Amino acid sequence: MRTKWILVLVVGLLLAGCTGGGGNGSAGGRIILRFQSLAWQEESVTANKELVKEWNATHPDVGVEYVQGSWDSVHDQLLTSFEGGEAPDIIHDASDDLADFAYGGYLADLRDLLPARLKSDIPQRSWETATFGDGIYGVPFLQEPRVIVANATWLRKAGVRIPTPEHPWSWPEFRAITRRLSGDGKYGVAWPLKEPVSATLNLSLSAGGELFRRGADGKVAVRFDAADQVVPRTIHDQADVDHSASPTTLGSGGSDTLPGFFGGKYAMVPLGFSYRQQIVQQAPKGFDWQVLPAPAGADGLAQGVSPQTLSIAADSPHKKEAAAFIDFLLRPENMVRLALGDWMLPTGTEALKDPALHTAKDGWATGAALASHLRPAPAQSVRGYPEWKDKVATPAFQEYYSGAIGLAELRKRLVRDGNLVLARYQR
Repeated sequence: MRTKWILVLVVGLLLAGCTGGGGNGSAGGRIILRFQSLAWQEESVTANKELVKEWNATHPDVGVEYVQGSWDSVHDQLLTSFEGGEAPDIIHDASDDLADFAYGGYLADLRDLLPARLKSDIPQRSWETATFGDGIYGVPFLQEPRVIVANATWLRKAGVRIPTPEHPWSWPEFRAITRRLSGDGKYGVAWPLKEPVSATLNLSLSAGGELFRRGADGKVAVRFDAADQVVPRTIHDQADVDHSASPTTLGSGGSDTLPGFFGGKYAMVPLGFSYRQQIVQQAPKGFDWQVLPAPAGADGLAQGVSPQTLSIAADSPHKKEAAAFIDFLLRPENMVRLALGDWMLPTGTEALKDPALHTAKDGWATGAALASHLRPAPAQSVRGYPEWKDKVATPAFQEYYSGAIGLAELRKRLVRDGNLVLARYQR
């Protein structure tokens, strides 16, 4: 009898361990999904948590646990969690971080999980940012064009032509205007290029530059042709030839340029669209600023973006429920809430129609006008891109922009050294 009692007790404990709360499982028969969010701005965190709360209030059988992640460490953190079998069910990331996870089998293919409404609402060009091979491994939902934030008073006094999305500056015109605005210790532009690679590659699409070319065999190689050189040469010449770009901000992040911008040291700063929130919060009273489109090239206002994405872990036992939560989170009205909270643009066609995203105040209308010109970032589906960026491209661009190396050496490093890195991922 004692042996039978011990056996019953052990079986009971094992069953309890299998159905206990927390993690990617269930609690008392209720499914619990873990949603790791990378929202960091106060308004964005609030919007995400409110939506999780609304879901939980209306879905008694499927609960969602909000988990706070960080952009600074997400790649390594996810890799560790995937390999350890501890990945969250629903994963917030950026599309340019998904390639290795998708090809590595860590993310679920979403093609048969997502509802038709969501598939049709997001344009194909956005879906391409999360497509690897034949599968779709993330739902692109927020996107951020690069814009120029300008001191409106300074530009008005200088009498320069103010660009619009319908009539933008060309890259040569932009260079000429920054020369005109410079002098007496002041600069026409401050380029915050602590992370120079994505800014350079994404803006280069306007000039027809792609840098990465995929051959008939499917393998990717780096080339650095004339179209690829337009944007880097403009930045280099502003900093090192015209002295119209501040040399001290080349190694800075976007936030680092704002004090000098407010203080009248720089007329313009190219920034991601979401930086407008910091400007609204930090600008001195009476400071008059405006949002301008980035310069246009041979391909117009085309610009590369790596949208924020929502993915599902391949190991999640509750993929259908996770997909239903993503569908809820990205209903048009909810996507607008997320976009406003992050000061970014939604990818969804219906959400983009919301009047709140088309007001002149804080430059929303200018950003919304750029949405149709946004394209997948050139590095989007390139395996080995994170290593290429960190080990080859970032130091090469930093040295080129600072004047330490010339264009020929930049080309040699990007192409010769870069292709050696990419070749290891394409054997």
